[in-house]
Amino acid sequence: MLFEAEFWVAVAFVIFVGILVYAGVPALLNRTLDDRGARIKTELDEARRLREEAQSVLAEYQKRRQDAEREAQAIIDNAKTEAERMAADAAAKAEEFVARRTKMAETKIGQAEAQAVADVRAAAAEAAVAAAAKILTETVKGKVADDLLDSGIKELAAKLK
Repeated sequence: MLFEAEFWVAVAFVIFVGILVYAGVPALLNRTLDDRGARIKTELDEARRLREEAQSVLAEYQKRRQDAEREAQAIIDNAKTEAERMAADAAAKAEEFVARRTKMAETKIGQAEAQAVADVRAAAAEAAVAAAAKILTETVKGKVADDLLDSGIKELAAKLK
């Protein structure tokens, strides 16, 4: 057994492990692994914190988006209401304008009718005066006829005015 190579490899291995233990390599390995574990834990904590922060920011932006959508909808609703009100006002003003123009036209028609009636009366009066003058001049002669004719024309002209 002392002359076998495997025995001496085993002895060398035990001596090598003993030297490593004496030199503190296992403690160094533990410390390195602990440091790495702490660093990983720190990174995980940081990642968790960043994730929570990202979720918070996302929630805030979603809330802002919803608020903006509500505000946009309110603006649209107000615009629709205002447009409907303006359309109703425009329709009312158009109806009022048409009514006013119709009334003005009716007034002008009434005035034109009154003027036409007055013109017809005036023409009829002139024709009547002319006819009366012609009849009286043909039937009545002399000074009486002239006096009668003048007074009748004055009376007729006064009545027709």
